[in-house]
Amino acid sequence: MSQIDAFAAGREGDVPGLLREMNAWSARIAGTLDELAAERMEGKDASGAVLARVSGTGRLLGLHLDSRRLRELDHVRLAGAVMEAVAAARGALGERLEELTAALSGPDGGGPDDPLAAHVERVMREG
Repeated sequence: MSQIDAFAAGREGDVPGLLREMNAWSARIAGTLDELAAERMEGKDASGAVLARVSGTGRLLGLHLDSRRLRELDHVRLAGAVMEAVAAARGALGERLEELTAALSGPDGGGPDDPLAAHVERVMREG
């Protein structure tokens, strides 16, 4: 049993051991976020006219417009297609973040008893 589990269960444990575990966990989180920051995600709108590319931090890196499909879109629908493509790319980024962080919470983390689960879900949904 880890020191974190002991403290979470209300038992006394080894405080220096707990600090070592927390430092190691923080380092794993930082490494995961660095890995994610180096990635690039793409997303398309429903028509396929717009392809958006975002960085691992969610920053828009570029847009590619399909000139043949652009002919079908007026300026209002084009704006909507751009927003949809960017949202799709950021949604892919959120999914990748979930994949990378799944192992960080441990085997029983993130379950229904997790007090932060609702907050994390809201942040993932709303940004």
